[in-house]
Amino acid sequence: MAEKIVVKNLHKVFGPKPDVAMQMLKSGQTKDQIFQQTGMVVGVKDANFHVNEGEIFVLMGLSGSGKSTLIRLLNRLVEPTHGQILVGGNDVAAMTKKALVDLRRKDMAMVFQSFALLPHLTVLNNTAFGLEVAGVDRKSREKRAMEVLEQVGLGTFAHKQPSELSGGMQQRVGLARALAVDPSLMLMDEAFSALDPLKRTEMQELLLKLQNEQQRTIVFVSHDLDEAFHIGDRIAIMEGGRIVQIGTPDEILRNPSDEYVRAFFKGVDVKKYLVAKDVARTDETLVICPSADARADCARAIEQLRETRRNYAFVVGEDGRLQGTVSIDSMLRTLQTGGQALSGALLDDVGAVPDSMSLRDLIGRIVKNPLPLPVVDSAGGYLGAVTQTILLKKMVEEESGHE
Repeated sequence: MAEKIVVKNLHKVFGPKPDVAMQMLKSGQTKDQIFQQTGMVVGVKDANFHVNEGEIFVLMGLSGSGKSTLIRLLNRLVEPTHGQILVGGNDVAAMTKKALVDLRRKDMAMVFQSFALLPHLTVLNNTAFGLEVAGVDRKSREKRAMEVLEQVGLGTFAHKQPSELSGGMQQRVGLARALAVDPSLMLMDEAFSALDPLKRTEMQELLLKLQNEQQRTIVFVSHDLDEAFHIGDRIAIMEGGRIVQIGTPDEILRNPSDEYVRAFFKGVDVKKYLVAKDVARTDETLVICPSADARADCARAIEQLRETRRNYAFVVGEDGRLQGTVSIDSMLRTLQTGGQALSGALLDDVGAVPDSMSLRDLIGRIVKNPLPLPVVDSAGGYLGAVTQTILLKKMVEEESGHE
């Protein structure tokens, strides 16, 4: 997977003599010792990480941990003291002001906690503002602005003033303005934290929907566990300016790197954050890869299912994408009727479940339809199966592991 952002040995010191603070850090002195002796603040200390293309990378930490400073270093709203920030292979830390402005206008956008809308401009003109600054002609920028307003569900509000919108709608305008320049990289600093819980959830779902369609790279600052676990592909936990652990939500919950991370997630119900991909198994259900001889495929699969006392199998193409589910009976009917394609044996009433489906929703599906459920990724790729037995075993494991 290609890396969109690579950060190496990044430091930020706030104060009149950052070089002095850097020497103190090299000699082993702590952030607190440097503040006590010099009054200077180490905002970010030796950050090293990468963000993959198309990933939502969440920065988490307590207040003052450095997460907002770090995201602002990525586009140099805060000037780094030391280190590299590579975006698409280009070092942002070493860019000229002209190159930096060009990057911000054309390929990088930021969404803040405060909506930061211009009150004298309409929703449409607020959305098009970045394009106007970039020199795009009026007709083109308004056309693009309308496109993204439709994407965020505000097309009918284009000619309203910001003051006529609710807080959630204003934040949608802020998101639309960022999307209007069609950036490959979006930086979002506590973007939804000013919203009430219902509106926040709506914005999270909207972000995930847009991400599924457009696959941008997103760095998202949050202090909310539910939000981070819901939207984040990976999470970086910060403490005292340091990144103390990076991993998927599941990895961090199960294997906290130190006491700080363990305390950060103390009392968290792991089952609450389990999703289908965490439960799916690849060794419980037969997978058929179709050949040119569908009748031979059916005969072979029927024999294997009978030997293992199973009744269902999944059909997966050479590209790894799920084609559907078959049963012994459906394949026997295909053989009896002279069918020449395995597609004729596919069952209509067994749909795949997305890898992001919550454990609660998964249980509901299994209860209603106690057949093996295939789990797929956003591209339809087969990841494994979930059955009643698999689900029960997983829940028992979780209970045993957290007693």
